[in-house]
Amino acid sequence: MATSLRQEIQEGRLLPGTPLRDQRAAERFGVSRNTIRDALRLLVAEGLVESRLHSGSAVRRLKAHDVRDIYKVRRVVECSAVVFSALATEALLAEVEIAVRRAEEAMARREWGKVGTASLDFHRALVGLSDSARLNAFCGTLLAQLRLAFAVMKDEGSFQLQWIVRDREIAELVLSGRRDEAVHELNRYLDDSEALVVDAVRSQWR
Repeated sequence: MATSLRQEIQEGRLLPGTPLRDQRAAERFGVSRNTIRDALRLLVAEGLVESRLHSGSAVRRLKAHDVRDIYKVRRVVECSAVVFSALATEALLAEVEIAVRRAEEAMARREWGKVGTASLDFHRALVGLSDSARLNAFCGTLLAQLRLAFAVMKDEGSFQLQWIVRDREIAELVLSGRRDEAVHELNRYLDDSEALVVDAVRSQWR
C-alpha cells in the first residue's frame, strides 16, 4: 500500500493537503484498515504524509526549509552519481537516455503532468548510475517529496518546459563521458530549480 500511495504522490495524482481516510483507502485498495494505517505510518516517516490531531492523515505540504534540505541532498547524491558514472554499466547509461527521451515525448504532447514525472525519472536514472539499491530507494522517497513542492506551481506547463532541454544537455554530457561539465551544469540546474521552487512554496504559505 505504501508503494502505491508513494507512486501516486510522485506522479502528482495525490496533491498536498489531500486527506487520506483509513476507511476510504481500505475500500479502494481492498485491504484492512490496519494495513492502510501501517502504510500511512511509513509514509509519515518518509516525510510524504502528515498526521493531524483529531483529523486523520493528509498528504504533506512542504515548507521552504524542506525544499532547501531536499536540494542539499540532491546535490550530493546526483552529482556524486555523475562523477562515478564511468563505472556504470551500458544498461544503466541507457536508462538515462530512455528517461530524457520520455520527457521530450511528453513535452511534445504537452502533457505537463507526465513531463514532470518523466523529468523526475531522469534524475532518478542519474542516481541509478551509482548502481546502489539503497541509494535508489532513498532517491525514490526524495523525488516523491520534491513532487509535493512542484504541485504548488501556478503554471506547471511553463515551469516544466524549461527543464527538459537542460535535462537533455546534462544527459549528453554524461553519456559522452564529459563528467566534469555534467556536474557543473547539474549544479547550475539545481540552483535555478531550487530558487523557483522555494519562492513558490513561500508564496503558498503567505
